Amino acid sequence: MQMVLAPKKNNMGITKTEEFTIKQNKIAKYTKALGHPARVAILEVLIKKQACICGDIVDELPLSQSTVSQHLKELKDAGLIKGDIDGTKVCYCIDEKEWETAKSYLNTFFSTYNSKNKCC
Repeated sequence: MQMVLAPKKNNMGITKTEEFTIKQNKIAKYTKALGHPARVAILEVLIKKQACICGDIVDELPLSQSTVSQHLKELKDAGLIKGDIDGTKVCYCIDEKEWETAKSYLNTFFSTYNSKNKCC
Protein backbone atom coordinates (compact mmCIF):
# COMPACT_ATOMS: atom_id res chain seq x y z
CA MET A 1 0.00 0.00 0.00
CA GLN A 2 1.41 3.37 -1.02
CA MET A 3 1.35 6.16 1.54
CA VAL A 4 0.05 9.50 0.26
CA LEU A 5 1.72 12.35 2.10
CA ALA A 6 0.01 15.64 2.76
CA PRO A 7 1.08 18.42 0.39
CA LYS A 8 4.23 20.23 1.57
CA LYS A 9 3.83 23.81 2.73
CA ASN A 10 6.31 26.55 1.89
CA ASN A 11 6.77 27.61 5.50
CA MET A 12 8.28 25.54 8.29
CA GLY A 13 5.38 24.36 10.42
CA ILE A 14 5.80 23.67 14.10
CA THR A 15 3.79 20.43 13.96
CA LYS A 16 5.31 19.06 10.73
CA THR A 17 1.92 17.72 9.67
CA GLU A 18 3.20 17.47 6.10
CA GLU A 19 5.38 14.55 7.21
CA PHE A 20 2.26 12.42 7.71
CA THR A 21 -0.29 11.03 5.28
CA ILE A 22 -3.45 12.86 4.33
CA LYS A 23 -5.43 10.12 6.07
CA GLN A 24 -3.38 10.45 9.28
CA ASN A 25 -3.91 14.22 9.25
CA LYS A 26 -7.66 13.83 8.71
CA ILE A 27 -8.01 11.28 11.52
CA ALA A 28 -6.13 13.68 13.81
CA LYS A 29 -8.40 16.56 12.73
CA TYR A 30 -11.55 14.55 13.44
CA THR A 31 -10.39 13.23 16.79
CA LYS A 32 -9.27 16.69 17.88
CA ALA A 33 -12.74 18.01 17.07
CA LEU A 34 -14.30 15.12 18.99
CA GLY A 35 -11.88 15.62 21.89
CA HIS A 36 -14.17 17.85 23.96
CA PRO A 37 -17.46 16.69 25.49
CA ALA A 38 -19.20 19.94 24.53
CA ARG A 39 -18.46 19.28 20.85
CA VAL A 40 -19.74 15.72 21.16
CA ALA A 41 -22.91 17.10 22.79
CA ILE A 42 -23.33 19.65 19.98
CA LEU A 43 -23.02 16.88 17.40
CA GLU A 44 -25.63 14.85 19.29
CA VAL A 45 -28.02 17.82 19.22
CA LEU A 46 -27.48 18.27 15.47
CA ILE A 47 -27.97 14.56 14.83
CA LYS A 48 -31.17 14.52 16.89
CA LYS A 49 -32.65 17.63 15.28
CA GLN A 50 -31.22 17.08 11.76
CA ALA A 51 -30.69 20.87 11.52
CA CYS A 52 -30.31 23.54 14.12
CA ILE A 53 -29.95 27.26 14.64
CA CYS A 54 -27.14 28.25 17.00
CA GLY A 55 -29.52 29.67 19.60
CA ASP A 56 -31.29 26.32 19.82
CA ILE A 57 -27.98 24.65 20.62
CA VAL A 58 -27.34 27.14 23.42
CA ASP A 59 -30.77 26.27 24.87
CA GLU A 60 -29.81 22.57 24.92
CA LEU A 61 -26.41 22.93 26.63
CA PRO A 62 -25.13 24.50 29.85
CA LEU A 63 -22.82 26.81 27.89
CA SER A 64 -22.81 30.47 26.90
CA GLN A 65 -23.46 31.61 23.34
CA SER A 66 -19.81 32.56 22.86
CA THR A 67 -18.57 29.17 24.10
CA VAL A 68 -20.99 27.31 21.82
CA SER A 69 -19.83 29.48 18.91
CA GLN A 70 -16.19 28.57 19.60
CA HIS A 71 -17.03 24.87 19.65
CA LEU A 72 -19.09 25.20 16.45
CA LYS A 73 -16.09 26.82 14.78
CA GLU A 74 -13.87 23.85 15.75
CA LEU A 75 -16.40 21.39 14.39
CA LYS A 76 -16.79 23.40 11.19
CA ASP A 77 -12.99 23.68 10.77
CA ALA A 78 -12.79 19.89 11.07
CA GLY A 79 -15.43 19.61 8.35
CA LEU A 80 -17.87 17.63 10.46
CA ILE A 81 -20.57 20.31 10.27
CA LYS A 82 -21.56 23.02 7.84
CA GLY A 83 -23.49 26.22 8.34
CA ASP A 84 -25.69 28.41 6.18
CA ILE A 85 -26.26 32.06 7.00
CA ASP A 86 -29.94 32.96 7.19
CA GLY A 87 -30.17 36.67 7.95
CA THR A 88 -28.51 37.19 11.33
CA LYS A 89 -28.59 33.49 12.24
CA VAL A 90 -26.46 30.57 11.12
CA CYS A 91 -28.15 27.21 10.68
CA TYR A 92 -25.80 24.29 11.34
CA CYS A 93 -26.10 20.66 10.30
CA ILE A 94 -23.91 17.58 9.85
CA ASP A 95 -21.79 17.70 6.69
CA GLU A 96 -22.89 14.32 5.33
CA LYS A 97 -20.00 13.82 2.90
CA GLU A 98 -17.30 14.62 5.47
CA TRP A 99 -19.18 12.66 8.15
CA GLU A 100 -19.03 9.54 5.94
CA THR A 101 -15.31 10.09 5.32
CA ALA A 102 -14.67 10.47 9.05
CA LYS A 103 -16.76 7.37 9.78
CA SER A 104 -14.83 5.35 7.21
CA TYR A 105 -11.39 6.53 8.35
CA LEU A 106 -12.14 5.98 12.04
CA ASN A 107 -13.77 2.58 11.46
CA THR A 108 -10.78 1.46 9.40
CA PHE A 109 -8.34 2.81 11.98
CA PHE A 110 -10.02 1.05 14.92
CA SER A 111 -10.62 -2.20 13.04
CA THR A 112 -6.92 -2.64 12.23
CA TYR A 113 -6.18 -3.65 15.83
CA ASN A 114 -6.16 -7.42 16.30
CA SER A 115 -7.04 -8.23 19.90
CA LYS A 116 -5.66 -11.77 19.47
CA ASN A 117 -2.15 -10.39 19.86
CA LYS A 118 -1.74 -10.25 23.61
CA CYS A 119 1.33 -8.06 24.09
CA CYS A 120 0.84 -7.00 27.74
